Amino acid sequence: MHLSHSRFLILGLILLSFVVGAFFYPRMPAMMASHWDEHGQVDGYTPRFWGVFLFPLALVGFAGLLLALPGIDPLKHNIARFRAQYEAFVLLTVGFLAYLYLLTLLWNLGIQMHLLQMLAPASAVLFYAIGALMQHTRRNYFIGIRTPWTLSSDQVWDRTHQVAGKWFRWAALAALGGLLWPDLGIAFVLVPVLVAALCSTVYSYLEFRRLNKEI
Repeated sequence: MHLSHSRFLILGLILLSFVVGAFFYPRMPAMMASHWDEHGQVDGYTPRFWGVFLFPLALVGFAGLLLALPGIDPLKHNIARFRAQYEAFVLLTVGFLAYLYLLTLLWNLGIQMHLLQMLAPASAVLFYAIGALMQHTRRNYFIGIRTPWTLSSDQVWDRTHQVAGKWFRWAALAALGGLLWPDLGIAFVLVPVLVAALCSTVYSYLEFRRLNKEI
């Protein structure tokens, strides 16, 4: 995907979130459900204005930060080698958050659903995209598995991210379990991705030690 197309679509999603929020604003309750516990039950509320517009405003800052990071990284020349994949990933992440925003609006309109069950497939897509991005990354300070061992060696970085990409794809498959067992949705979504991140960190250390023993 061309870089300008990615940014155009990101901007479009953010503007659409403001438009949708403004459209539904008069129909929102004075106090909106804004937070759910691990069982998918509402446990937090916020005034209507912030319930409608805080999320779109946060999207502006979040997307702006992600798009700015490659330009300030000391290893920006490495990021340039996978910039297209990275910006496509940013687009997907913004899409995921916009989807979450839509679910909160629907809930507050009275269309109640098991939020964790609805998030499971979207989380699976996001984790799979993380895995795909991992296998395209090059050594940098902001994107990927950034440990002392990956940052000190291109070889450790590349090997770690090839393996990590597979683990995050497995985490994506595990997240789909939230569709079948929604009451355990938070476990299916969080546990596999945390395990993938932890295993990737440990692997980077072991790979660094192995390569240094070979020298």
